[in-house]
Amino acid sequence: MTHRMVLNETSYFGEGAITHLVEEIQKRRFNKALIVTDNDLVKFKVVDKVTQLLDNALLDYDIYDAVVPNPSIDTVQQGLKRFKEVNADYLIAIGGGSPQDTAKAIGIIFNNPQYNDVVSLEGVVPTQKPAVPIIAIPTTAGTAAEVTINYVITDTKQCRKFVCVDPHSIPIVAIIDPLMMASMPPSLKAATGVDALTHAIEGYITKGAWELTDALHLKSIELIGRSLRQSVKGDAQAVETMALAQYIAGMGFSNVGLGLVHGMAHPLGAFYNTPHGVANAILLPHIMAYNADFTDEKYREIARSMGVENVDSLSLKQARDSAINAVFTLNKDVGIPEKLREIGMKQEDIPSLAQAAFNDVCTGGNPRNATLEEIAELYQAIY
Repeated sequence: MTHRMVLNETSYFGEGAITHLVEEIQKRRFNKALIVTDNDLVKFKVVDKVTQLLDNALLDYDIYDAVVPNPSIDTVQQGLKRFKEVNADYLIAIGGGSPQDTAKAIGIIFNNPQYNDVVSLEGVVPTQKPAVPIIAIPTTAGTAAEVTINYVITDTKQCRKFVCVDPHSIPIVAIIDPLMMASMPPSLKAATGVDALTHAIEGYITKGAWELTDALHLKSIELIGRSLRQSVKGDAQAVETMALAQYIAGMGFSNVGLGLVHGMAHPLGAFYNTPHGVANAILLPHIMAYNADFTDEKYREIARSMGVENVDSLSLKQARDSAINAVFTLNKDVGIPEKLREIGMKQEDIPSLAQAAFNDVCTGGNPRNATLEEIAELYQAIY
């Protein structure tokens, strides 16, 4: 059996990494950037940290700041229109998953115009040309969109989110600088942090997992387990560790897939505009419990990575329970809501949510094959 790994050409990590942006642009002989971001990041001057570098180097750019959480087909198409209007030749994505995903879709469609309806990009699509070059600069420590081959777009007319999987969409450069994440409020640090933990745990137990990605995911779990609480409290070193941890998780899950947590989270975002990290965080420990009997010894290693002591002395069931409880405890400690009703889920929507989750591309990677009825029961139990 063969395995494939797709990663960025170049990535920079650590405080001050953003200073490498200009040299990457100049050595690649790019002419004009379209910066893809959201209005809040402009308003709070996070984008200024990038544009000041570009201005000082006399590098040309324009800004598209209309990205919203759970970006829609229209968001992508308007961004594509702007890219063409300003005659840009590369993209700089600044933000969390939403700007990163929007930039990926823009870049793919510009070079593969037959997909300009956006929705035809759903699933694994054999695009012919790589995306317009993307330099990805995350401002949250969670999505790892800067290193993944995946992106998620919302079809508002059909009230659903769809996942696109395409190696051609991966950014060529990723710059992971904790200084770009300094404006994250504690609630966002918590949600994106458990989002990263979800990526690591689902990537570790997914059907496509293998030794190399297992090593990445376990290291990510370890870093998150020891750093997320302090990151939420504002510790600068912990924020930097979380920035690295979420990237490591992205290196893994991008190449092996995810599972039912993401399958069930995507409809929540489409129906209620729920922040993706919050949805994943609420669902994670419950779906871990649902999957437990289908994971062999892997929960023992998750427990070990989460800091549970004396795991080798525990029975298999005890080890599994300790891993699940460690995630429940972490959620509680960082202020994640406990139930889906707290984020606006409606019981009458459960049949439609369950059908959407059942059809989601991520669900197929789950270690336990979930039926439509079981998914509906899980939504109800977590309600």
